[in-house]
Amino acid sequence: MTVTPLLIGIDIGGTDLKATLTDPSGQIFIEISTPTLDIIGRDNSQVWKASVKRLIDELERKASGPIAAIGISTPGTVDHAHSHVLSNGTKMLGIEGHVWNDYLDRPVFVINDAHAALYAESRIGSAVGYREVVMLTLGTGVGGAILLDDKIYQGQVGRAGHLGHMSVNDDTLLDIVKTPGSLEDAIGESTVKLRSHGKYQTTKALVQGYQDHEPFASWVWLQSIRALSRGLISLINILSPELILLGGGITRAGEALMTPLESFMELYEWRPKGHITPVHLAKMGNSAGSLGAALFAWDKTKGR
Repeated sequence: MTVTPLLIGIDIGGTDLKATLTDPSGQIFIEISTPTLDIIGRDNSQVWKASVKRLIDELERKASGPIAAIGISTPGTVDHAHSHVLSNGTKMLGIEGHVWNDYLDRPVFVINDAHAALYAESRIGSAVGYREVVMLTLGTGVGGAILLDDKIYQGQVGRAGHLGHMSVNDDTLLDIVKTPGSLEDAIGESTVKLRSHGKYQTTKALVQGYQDHEPFASWVWLQSIRALSRGLISLINILSPELILLGGGITRAGEALMTPLESFMELYEWRPKGHITPVHLAKMGNSAGSLGAALFAWDKTKGR
């Protein structure tokens, strides 16, 4: 009798911790979450680290069999042994250098959250069957990941994939990693108020204004998508991927995002002999981080 391996994926977010019990096919059996309770500027890590351990224990109790692999999706750059976060700026104090294997007293594999999202998409989502993929996650900021030869590309010091920090307009302020006019600042949720001179507070409101044909909202939104298209054609020219995926909350704009983006891509993309790089929407949603972490850990456990 074949026993299906059970996997646990943890997604560490600034707002919530999500834990998923799944299997190698990505079927979700149980999904639970709890507030992270991370306090900006204060090392409150003992609280959320204990919550991670508690979520894993709860899933183990509820599982129908032993756990074959545990993965953790986290913000920040990750070491090449996938044991801990190397750098996370000023966010999530106490996470840098924290070796999860030691803390949980069992094998655990750590992966950057955007890398985890692409890993999930490549195994069970919109990128199945592709080996060269670029993914951008459009949300409060802009994250990203790169799949080369069917493997997540980390680069030196685990920094590869921070695609939101490419420069698309050097006439604006430096972003959080000192990039002038970054893609993140051009389209991320965190700068909507600044980009709209205070008229709109959220991307949802801005998109609604665009859909209502409000001229100023249309100008702001289309400028943001134009910046996104410049970022995408740069990535296409540098990496020549088989596929580009867009994920994150901003993609809920749907056709209001994809239709003008297609027009800008037609204008800017170099298409030798008519070759068009497809741009698709990711489909794993809010479970991408925890599922990707679980599947990544399973593959690592098998030595893949």
